[in-house]
Amino acid sequence: MNQLLAQLEQYKKEIETSIVSNKEDLETFRIKYLGTKGLLKTIMGEMKHVPVDQKKEAGQLLNEFKVFVESFYSELSAKMESSESAIKNEIDISLPGHPLPLGSRHPISIVHNKIVSIFQRLGFSVAEGPEIEDDWHNFTALNLPENHPARDMQDTFYISQNPDWLLRTHTSSVQIREMQKNDLPLRIICPGRVYRNETISARAHCFFNQVEGLYIAENVSFADLKQTLYFFVKEMFGEGVKVRFRPSYFPFTEPSAEMDISCLICSGKGCSVCKRTGWVEILGCGMVHPSVLDNCGIDSNKYTGFAFGMGIERITMLTYQVKDLRLFSENDVRFLKQFTQA
Repeated sequence: MNQLLAQLEQYKKEIETSIVSNKEDLETFRIKYLGTKGLLKTIMGEMKHVPVDQKKEAGQLLNEFKVFVESFYSELSAKMESSESAIKNEIDISLPGHPLPLGSRHPISIVHNKIVSIFQRLGFSVAEGPEIEDDWHNFTALNLPENHPARDMQDTFYISQNPDWLLRTHTSSVQIREMQKNDLPLRIICPGRVYRNETISARAHCFFNQVEGLYIAENVSFADLKQTLYFFVKEMFGEGVKVRFRPSYFPFTEPSAEMDISCLICSGKGCSVCKRTGWVEILGCGMVHPSVLDNCGIDSNKYTGFAFGMGIERITMLTYQVKDLRLFSENDVRFLKQFTQA
């Protein structure tokens, strides 16, 4: 009996010197002394080895020890709750909370909105159309014969269930839909996403954004086209940018041209973006081919018009001097958060 008493006294000292500073320590204490495999259960199990004539006295000692352990645990729990409550009461809930970080517009959206704004000041309205198009609106009406390279599977994403349907390769299909309405004169821009089956690189992607423009009326000339695009470049990039037109070929315009501006990234000295030439092509343009007008039910003997189209990603690269087009579609927050609200 004396041995049991000495053992219990030793356990009491051990318990009283236990360090409990957080909830994890408190749970460890409970498991060690009050758990199903804890010290208290183990000691109580030793009662079966106590002689019969000593069971009463031993039982009293063990009950006193049980009360001691449970009371000590209750005091620790109460102190822990009191400490947490005091910490909570120290928080001034009248203070403003931590502000949520504000996002920023995607650079493509910023440039898209600026382009639209510039042309709207010239009287152009915005027209939109479906991204899944039929062959006639995307190719045939635009004077592209069946054997034209643009119809090749390497350039176009066709809908496998129906080869007459495809993901539009340009927003010119929207122009066709608007011309079919025969509501002239017509002055529109057609922004939207387009798709081409191309190898993804720093300068090309399988999907990108375009803005195409169209003006149909009587006596529209190439001079009108040039002055419209001169105005756009000056508003978009500033007065110091140089501009040049180069003859080109597009099935849906005649005559056709490509418009270059002096490279804003290298200031015309030559870099990887301008292929060391100092010039960057930003759009294609030309006078609407008479066959396209006739396909849409417009009298090509009475009406003329011009059209142009540009990739928004290319304009954005020049605006922000970004050298890799792929950055715009990777959704890297470290890249996107550089651009301010606009």
